[in-house]
Amino acid sequence: MIKNQIDPDLLVMLDTEVDLNFWENLPEARATRRALSEETGTNVSVMDHIVFEDHLIPEAGNNPNLRIRVYRPETTSGPVPALLWVHGGGYVVGSIDSEVSIMQRLVDEVGCIVVAVEYRLAPEHPYPMPLDDCYQALSWLFSNTDKLGINADKVAIAGISAGAGLAAGLALMARDLGDYKIIFQLLLCPMLDDRNDQLSTHMDLTGISWDRLCNQNGWQAYLAGPYQEGLHHYAVPFRVEDLSNLPPAYISVGSLDLFLDEDIQYARRLLEAQVAAELHVFPGGIHAFEFFVPSARLSSRAHYLNYEILKHAFSRQS
Repeated sequence: MIKNQIDPDLLVMLDTEVDLNFWENLPEARATRRALSEETGTNVSVMDHIVFEDHLIPEAGNNPNLRIRVYRPETTSGPVPALLWVHGGGYVVGSIDSEVSIMQRLVDEVGCIVVAVEYRLAPEHPYPMPLDDCYQALSWLFSNTDKLGINADKVAIAGISAGAGLAAGLALMARDLGDYKIIFQLLLCPMLDDRNDQLSTHMDLTGISWDRLCNQNGWQAYLAGPYQEGLHHYAVPFRVEDLSNLPPAYISVGSLDLFLDEDIQYARRLLEAQVAAELHVFPGGIHAFEFFVPSARLSSRAHYLNYEILKHAFSRQS
């Protein structure tokens, strides 16, 4: 039944997507994901004029090998906005190396600098280590605004899936610590709630997309067990009661995504907390469709909105 509702352009995803039953052999699954990115070309540079370079952050707490990748627009006139990007992968797979072409297009369209963070993966590195890596990358970005030509008043954060969950947690963490000002959060099909009790988490997505069992296992890996109050405060953004004083947000999700209900409700809760929030539900979209099938018409619409919303967010900030 679910297959009949998928946008026709996305059906190719069912042929190219890797097996999601990878929990017994994560190293193999990570290698398979890298191979898939090579097959789809998302790891290939497609724009010679959008250059990028990797940096190691030696002062990054207990992770001396934290790697970030900085993408730069072709031409700039003075300091430009910047976006901290957090890749997806259910907290257990994924890499900045698999998103080169997508990041280049984003930089080219928006005209901002992108700093992508290669955070450590669970279960080897559970919470708070992945989020700590993201915060260290944000700290490095703000510490190097002059060197990188970044306008420190125009820094946003973004991510997809688990990366969007980390970005939402990062926004909460930055709000509470008060060290850095984030002006916007772009959350693409964010992974926000570990409880798996929303209606959409019961959709039969087995063999199609990120499903209920995947979600259960992903959260188990990230939290190193069940959720514990006081221990996992920023790990599960949906559980945080106070969502006030957060940066404005854009949340997008497909209508056939496991995260549909939690994403809709998170957007509503942001609005109730007087946080400017915009929500877009893509009919016929399955989880992370815009990254797995970037050439689909629905994906083109999703990317266009991402670009326009970021440009608008950056232009509104004086």
